[in-house]
Amino acid sequence: MLFLKFLLAMLPILWLIVALSGLKMAGHKACVIAFLISAALAAGYWKLGIPSVATAALEGALNALWPICLVIIAALFTYNLTLKTGAMEQIKRMLGGVSHDKRVLALIIGWGFGNFMEGMAGFGTAVAIPASMLAGIGLDPISSVLACLVVNSTPTAFGSVGVPTVTLASVSGTELLTLAGDVAVIQCLLTFLSPFLMVIICGQGLKALKGMIPLTLVASLSFVLPWFFTAQTLGAELPDIIGSICSMACMLLVVKFAPPKSVEEYNISGSGTGARVTAGEGLKAGSAFILIFILLTFTSTLCPPVHNAIAGFKSSVCVYAGEGGSTLTFSWVNTPGVMIFLAAIIGGLIQGASFGVMGSVFIATLKQYWKTILTICSVMAAAKIMGYSGMISDIAKFLVAVAGQFYPLIAPVIGALGAFVTGSGTSTCVLFGGLQSETAQTLGLSPTWLAAANVMGAGIGKMICPQGIAIGAGAIGAVGSESKILSGVFKYFLLYVVLAGVICYAGSLLGL
Repeated sequence: MLFLKFLLAMLPILWLIVALSGLKMAGHKACVIAFLISAALAAGYWKLGIPSVATAALEGALNALWPICLVIIAALFTYNLTLKTGAMEQIKRMLGGVSHDKRVLALIIGWGFGNFMEGMAGFGTAVAIPASMLAGIGLDPISSVLACLVVNSTPTAFGSVGVPTVTLASVSGTELLTLAGDVAVIQCLLTFLSPFLMVIICGQGLKALKGMIPLTLVASLSFVLPWFFTAQTLGAELPDIIGSICSMACMLLVVKFAPPKSVEEYNISGSGTGARVTAGEGLKAGSAFILIFILLTFTSTLCPPVHNAIAGFKSSVCVYAGEGGSTLTFSWVNTPGVMIFLAAIIGGLIQGASFGVMGSVFIATLKQYWKTILTICSVMAAAKIMGYSGMISDIAKFLVAVAGQFYPLIAPVIGALGAFVTGSGTSTCVLFGGLQSETAQTLGLSPTWLAAANVMGAGIGKMICPQGIAIGAGAIGAVGSESKILSGVFKYFLLYVVLAGVICYAGSLLGL
């Protein structure tokens, strides 16, 4: 009976894997069918009432629209507006002044700035904004998305000013500072490896590391060391932010005083050509992105007076009609999407765009990415149905029963499975955080260590989740290329999930 439940509960997930990787089906079509499969199974086999199925789906869709789709459309609107005003060309020329080498720019934008965006905002911004910028300055669009998906797997735990780990501590009953420290320990190796993989992916092969190892080592260590120290001493809120700022500063110093040797095949065509960009022109062109940084910083918990003043502008509602429904909270002001929109509008005005131009860009963005919105809404609706019906719980129970004492090997896999379904590190921690800590106690292992394994797996699972892939495809204007992106990123997912299992198991043997 347990195996049958597991098999049936896995059907929506198996369908997505087959549809996206085997049938090469467009993401929005595959995800709508996955939603219908989960709804039919929940009502037919798990006996979830039709009103409960319908309201679970509605809750998922609403949760997808606000804040997730809001952030994505805001990020893409920002990028499209910079294209319309010509600011992206200025940014391209300015970055060309930093380096002509696509590998160097990939590290600065995709690794440094991407980790900063994850630490400040999360919700897809760390893929959407860096990937669109990298594609905009001349890197291969698909490679840009693949690289951003891979490196975004490790900062997830401390993303959105630590929300996933703070949530995990609450649901797993573990002490937050201890948990943050264990998360840093369990993820340390994968985090160290990530910038090297970014260079390999953006340079399209191992040979891209030639001449880049010193800078890549600096990029890695200057992030990992302050990230690790901050997690151990201060907790979950600041590691990504402090680590990324240190990393970007160190990379810029190295590029200025000891740049990698120029290699023609890695130079961006046309970079650095034309008139030099003045400081004023650079500030004007990058005003939207600078304002994103400022607004997200001053409205976060890092600035309590501002954060607390606007935190009250929110509405809470319980949508789900069945038992155990969670309350949806809509923050109308203090949410990353609103701040990014505000930054984009002010930046657009600085760059000379009228409200009419901005309105037309916004409408064009919605038309261009409606398939991305449909994909994410479908995935979130399916995730809520699977969660409320007990399908997710039955999958996890089967894996626990089969693994026994070797459970630490698959603890990250459970986190990855949750992220594949929900597309969210925080949601994965809510789904499986309690299960991981309870299983640890049953097996005589550390609840904190296995809880840390769960959030590590959640970050890894985001590499291949349909929601994340849809964000990436939308960011580079390649809606419909989801299958290609999944095929490209899957080998990195397998590498990370195997390493994560080995690290988790070794740590459990050492008593961590």
